[in-house]
Amino acid sequence: MSLIREEEMMFTSAKIESIMYQVTFNPKTRVGDIIANVSIVDKKDLEQTLDIFRQVMYSGLSVCSYVKIFDENETFHELTIPAGKTGIATACSITIDGVLLKSGIPVRPKFGGIVQVKDREPIRFTDIISYSCTTIDPLEVLMSQDLTSVREMMKTGSGKILANFREVPMSAKDEVDRTLNRLLTAGFYGILEVGEPNTPVLGASVDRDHMGIIITGGTNPMAAVQEASIPIQTKAIKGVMDFREMKKLV
Repeated sequence: MSLIREEEMMFTSAKIESIMYQVTFNPKTRVGDIIANVSIVDKKDLEQTLDIFRQVMYSGLSVCSYVKIFDENETFHELTIPAGKTGIATACSITIDGVLLKSGIPVRPKFGGIVQVKDREPIRFTDIISYSCTTIDPLEVLMSQDLTSVREMMKTGSGKILANFREVPMSAKDEVDRTLNRLLTAGFYGILEVGEPNTPVLGASVDRDHMGIIITGGTNPMAAVQEASIPIQTKAIKGVMDFREMKKLV
C-alpha cells in the first residue's frame, strides 16, 4: 500500500514533467501546442462567466486572454461536456514552463499557492502546496477552499490571488529574460515576479545557484467566477491544444 500511495503522491509532479515536453508553442510565430485548463459552466451562466474571465484576463491576473469554447457533447482529452453545459478552455501557466524548456532552460515547477497582494504589489505567499505532494493540481485545491479574493484585488488593488513558483539555473538568466519577453510579445503576460539569483521570491526560498519565477495562476478567472457564486467546475492541466484553435476574448 505504501508504494501505491507514493506513486499517487508523485502523480501531479510527474504529470507536469510529462506534459511540459508536449508544448510546441513558438512565441515568435504564435504557432504550436499549449497546455489548456478546461472549465465547465451552465449555458445560462456563459455570458456572465466570460465577462468575469475578460475582466480578470485584462487585469493581468491570468496567463493570456485566449479561450476556446466547447459546446455540449464535445470532447477534449476524454472530457465530454455534459448536456446543458459549456466548456471553456484557457491557457495553463505550465505552458510557460514548456516554452522555457523548449528554449533549452531546465525549469523545475515547485508549487502552487496563494499570493497576498497589497496596493497592486505582490507581498508574499500565504499558502502553498508542493506539486510532489498532491494528486490534484494545487491551485484547484486552494480554489476549492475559498481562499482567494481575486475580484477584491481587481477592485481595490489588494487581495489574494493564485500563483505558481518554479526555479531555473541562474546561469540561464539572460535566456530566461529573452524567452519571457518573447512570451509577453505573444500575449502571454502572466509573469508576476522574476527573482534575483540565490534570493528568495515573495518569501519562497530557492536552491543554491538558482532563481525563482512566479507566474499568475491560469485558474484565477475561475476563482473569480466562483467568488461571484456562479457554479464552475475546473480541470487544470487537462491536455495540449493547438493555439490556433483559440480566440482572443474581446
